[in-house]
Amino acid sequence: MSSGKILPRRQAIPVLYTRGTHYEVGFDMGRTFGSMIKNFLILSQPLNETYLPQYATTKGRQIYNETLESVKCSFPQYIRELEGVADGAEVEFHKLFLLHLDEILPQSLKHQPRCKNQPTGCSSIIVNKPHCRLLGHTEDALTETLNHYYFVVAHIISDKPQGKYNVKEEHFMSLCYAGHLPGYTMSHNQHGLVFSINTISAELLRSGKTPRHFITRALLATSNVDDAFRVLQDAGVGAADACSINFTFLGDPRQMFYNVEMAPNPERKNESHLSIKEVPMGSCNFHANQFDRIHMDQANEPMVESSISRMRTFKAFKPPASEQDVRHMLGDATGGCYCVWRENGRADEVVKTISVGIFDLNAKTFSLYSDNPSLTQAHCTLPLLYK
Repeated sequence: MSSGKILPRRQAIPVLYTRGTHYEVGFDMGRTFGSMIKNFLILSQPLNETYLPQYATTKGRQIYNETLESVKCSFPQYIRELEGVADGAEVEFHKLFLLHLDEILPQSLKHQPRCKNQPTGCSSIIVNKPHCRLLGHTEDALTETLNHYYFVVAHIISDKPQGKYNVKEEHFMSLCYAGHLPGYTMSHNQHGLVFSINTISAELLRSGKTPRHFITRALLATSNVDDAFRVLQDAGVGAADACSINFTFLGDPRQMFYNVEMAPNPERKNESHLSIKEVPMGSCNFHANQFDRIHMDQANEPMVESSISRMRTFKAFKPPASEQDVRHMLGDATGGCYCVWRENGRADEVVKTISVGIFDLNAKTFSLYSDNPSLTQAHCTLPLLYK
């Protein structure tokens, strides 16, 4: 359906350093990566085959509008940021916002055809030991996402408090998919927060609530553990869709990691449903793309099957105790079509692992691999922005 061409895996990771208001930072992202964003909008099958046709319907436009208004009430600064991306890249804002709605629109339109389920998703490994404190993560996505990502290092200073949490300053680094706001992949901020995200496809999604992309964008402004839990709770509105967040703070005296499963709340409609798991010193944790603790129907059966396969692979290893162990686990290509490292070389391959990242909390570094981490060295190793 598209004239875009999917290139072979590139050994290039662009990085943008930007400073200004939310709109200015967004505009810089759009202007700098405009050609990549435009190409991704051409290639994106969910956008072109599902989201845009449903957006053109009366009910679809209603769901879009009520969710947009909800986000504007809570986080107007992130809407301005996304408007900056659209203006800088010279693309339509509604296409970018539809990407951030993700499955909210098709899941809310039960009578409408949904985009075809694929076993997309990511795998995260936490190692919390005195000599080895790591968060490792694979970014798995639809094949058209390959080569369509970049780093953004942003310092945002506002003249007055912004949004429901009255934030005036943000300083963070985040891996971004083309046209997307920072925060829904591997990210960290100046307060020592490091986190990764695992997408989960809940059956029950809610329009007029806060899409996960905007909740995790707000996570980039948090300065401590309680602040992070408050953002994920999203009191007064609540999450529209589901994901898992793996995070910790450098400098936290407890030296605790957390895995938080977040989902729409079927009972308390105006806040997120959270399940918080602590990963204390001396332990490890794995997470993929299914609920491990929340009892809620899931919509994407292939993603669940893939998650089960990847978790089975991880549990077959000895508990990881070094960065090399984590690299081998994240680069494991056994397990058939639902393996951890997704790259079988077939022309019709729908899902690929587009990159792998490892946060080393002891060394205060972040290493990104653009190819299999068990076979290659890091493409770049960057210092964490910790003040």
